[in-house]
Amino acid sequence: MKIVTGALLALVIAGLAAAAILGCRAAREMHSTYGPSASPPADAMARTAQPAKAHGGTHNVNDAAFDAMFYRDYGVNPFVDTDEDRLSTFAVDVDSGSYTLARSYLGRGALPDRAGVRTEEFINYFDYNYAPPAGDAAFAIHTAAAPSRFGAGRTLLRVGIKGRVIDPADRKDAVLTFVIDVSGSMGREDRLELVKKALHMLVGQLREGDEVGIAIYGSRGEELLSHRSVEHRDELLRAIDSLRPAGSTNAEEGLVIGYKMASRAYRRGAINRVILCSDGVANVGNTGPRSILKQIQRHAGEGITLTTVGFGMGNYNDVLMEQLGDKGNGHYAYVDSLDEAKRVFVDNLTGTLQVVARDVKVQVDFNPAVVRSYRLLGYENRDVADKDFRNDKVDGGEIGAGHAVTALYELKLWPDRSGPLATVRVRYKDADDGSVKEVSREITTAEVAASFDAARPSVKLAACVAEFAEVLRRSYWARGSKLDDVLALARACRNDYDHRKDVSELVELIDKARSLKADEADEPVRTGEGQDER
Repeated sequence: MKIVTGALLALVIAGLAAAAILGCRAAREMHSTYGPSASPPADAMARTAQPAKAHGGTHNVNDAAFDAMFYRDYGVNPFVDTDEDRLSTFAVDVDSGSYTLARSYLGRGALPDRAGVRTEEFINYFDYNYAPPAGDAAFAIHTAAAPSRFGAGRTLLRVGIKGRVIDPADRKDAVLTFVIDVSGSMGREDRLELVKKALHMLVGQLREGDEVGIAIYGSRGEELLSHRSVEHRDELLRAIDSLRPAGSTNAEEGLVIGYKMASRAYRRGAINRVILCSDGVANVGNTGPRSILKQIQRHAGEGITLTTVGFGMGNYNDVLMEQLGDKGNGHYAYVDSLDEAKRVFVDNLTGTLQVVARDVKVQVDFNPAVVRSYRLLGYENRDVADKDFRNDKVDGGEIGAGHAVTALYELKLWPDRSGPLATVRVRYKDADDGSVKEVSREITTAEVAASFDAARPSVKLAACVAEFAEVLRRSYWARGSKLDDVLALARACRNDYDHRKDVSELVELIDKARSLKADEADEPVRTGEGQDER
């Protein structure tokens, strides 16, 4: 035993000596490289301070700008001949996560992954100043049309839906359940710290009658704080501030616990909503949206809605967050800054929390005598079978108070034809009593602007945003489009909207994308069925 102990002691001493020699050698190398201060420049320090790659190694797979970003490619809608199918049917989508995620890419000097660009979410990020409905109506339908700026010989049809506006003082009481991801990956870029600041904003907007409960998850899910009145605001904020990132990511267990808490605290006549804050990279238990949704579906059917809010770049799962938000009777947002947190949780809080209509579906019935073919820009993963428009068991989308939805169609018209272009129908369930209602509006060729320049500012802005998205996702239909032209239109839109912040930011983003694309190798365009010359 003494011999073994002595040998181990000798090994330890030898190891310490070797470490000292290596340390001195490293110091000499640092001295000769960086000077006597032995302080490497910031870029060298940044290289050593990079978070561990999700897949190991020192560089991102496939030379990607960020490691482990998960997207699903839904393809690009083709043109459809009206003599084959005159009906276009889809579930509404008020998500905006794709746009803010792309903004985060561009702000970091990289083009967004094209599979993560969803045109409808780009379009629906912007406010087109639609008038709200009169009286107690749930919706107002707004239509407009003009010759297309980017598709020669085509006509743009814009369909806008504006939900009933509810004054913040008149919103229902809210019973909220925060489900917060505290896994190790939430320590990257201090994303958990951004979650804390965002939730501070949200809690600060709550009022008497509101309640909050908190569930967390890392390797396991846990009920951190049972529901209590917002009068205990300090206790809620202390619980949020106490969170630290660690462990794996058991999103399934965290959500199951959160929904059970929400079910126990359920209050009839109030807003009952789960708010998930995460980077979406589940790796323990069920990890996909379908399998997780199976675990919470019963609670979703009870009237508990879900908002998913994504945080982080690198090791981020857009697929899970977007699908959970859509299928969980809610919506998906991505927060890349405190300004965006304020937009979601302060400026649009009533719309974020209170739903005015459920299972909202849109069907556009094109007139084959006037419209030869049509193409819906975006909404590829929100398609609904035409026969299911009036099947009220088929899920639609939810619209919050004051929220708006915009859809753009590119049309090919028969020459020298006039009359009705299309009839827009919106079908939905009343958020309070569940009764099914349907409203409609017709648009005719007489309402088509004489030129694109004569179009309404809202049509021009939507066309600009849509073309930006189509170029970024390398749509077949935008293969001849130049960001120089999109930028010129964006600058004109900025003037139309009096340099409004979001439109001014759009100009900056298009300009950044233009510079980045100039350095990019050509890649294949994404195609759709039935494509023809644009």
